[in-house]
Amino acid sequence: MKISEILLKNDVTLSFEVFPPKVTSDYETVQRAAYGVAKLKPDYMSVTYGAGGSTRGNTLKIAKGIQEEFGVTTIAHLTCVGATKEGIRQALEEMKAAGIENVLALRGDKPKDCEGDPFADYHYASELAADIRAFGGMCIGGACYPEGHVESENTKEDILNLKKKVDAGCEYLTTQMFFDNNIFYNFLCRVREAGIDVPVIPGIMPITRPSQLRSAVRLSGCNVPMRFRSIVDCFGRNPEAMQQAGIIYATDQIIDLIANGIRHVHVYSMNKPEVVRGIQESLNKII
Repeated sequence: MKISEILLKNDVTLSFEVFPPKVTSDYETVQRAAYGVAKLKPDYMSVTYGAGGSTRGNTLKIAKGIQEEFGVTTIAHLTCVGATKEGIRQALEEMKAAGIENVLALRGDKPKDCEGDPFADYHYASELAADIRAFGGMCIGGACYPEGHVESENTKEDILNLKKKVDAGCEYLTTQMFFDNNIFYNFLCRVREAGIDVPVIPGIMPITRPSQLRSAVRLSGCNVPMRFRSIVDCFGRNPEAMQQAGIIYATDQIIDLIANGIRHVHVYSMNKPEVVRGIQESLNKII
């Protein structure tokens, strides 16, 4: 099933992201975690993709296995980093053969040890989305940044680029993580004012370790409310307490989103079935 069809339903949906192993030796461990999430029957799942196709085979194997063994619709990621037009077409052919009809088109970040231009064939996700649309048969999603992309000069430029991405073929957008729902609501207003009318799905990251929060701030520059900083400061040295507090904080965000009319939420699971289960159990009378 295409994600665009799922999003047309009036039901509240809860979806989860998982990531493939970076090295083949970790495949069984990561597959077990991803399948553990799939067993909980989310509305759909997304499977990430290494720069330049470094995890393409594992992405496809996990995405295909989730669909075939658990009946859960999957999205496979594609990035511009290190990609060639020929390589993208080959990846799309492989996805089509695997029964995957949903793609998330991403620019991706330049690897630290990269030599040369990693964006030779594709500079922007909008260019990648256009080629995926030309290939045909795929439902295309894109990413968006409620607090602005770290490389954008300002939020106005960021939203103009987002409009290009949608015009190129993205049928829905999923946000980067945020920890203050007001940031998302303000962003959604600006997006609608810019004429972007596709579904915008908030992305929620349950923080279960202080190191996750440090990485999130370093990579995305996202704002961390004092309330959440206090939670991490208080419980960060107790792994079980921090995991429970992180699940509760993320669940509270999701409840607020649903209460304010948001019908679809995407959660970055970090391959943790226990976190997914905790969120689902907390929402079992709400969704």
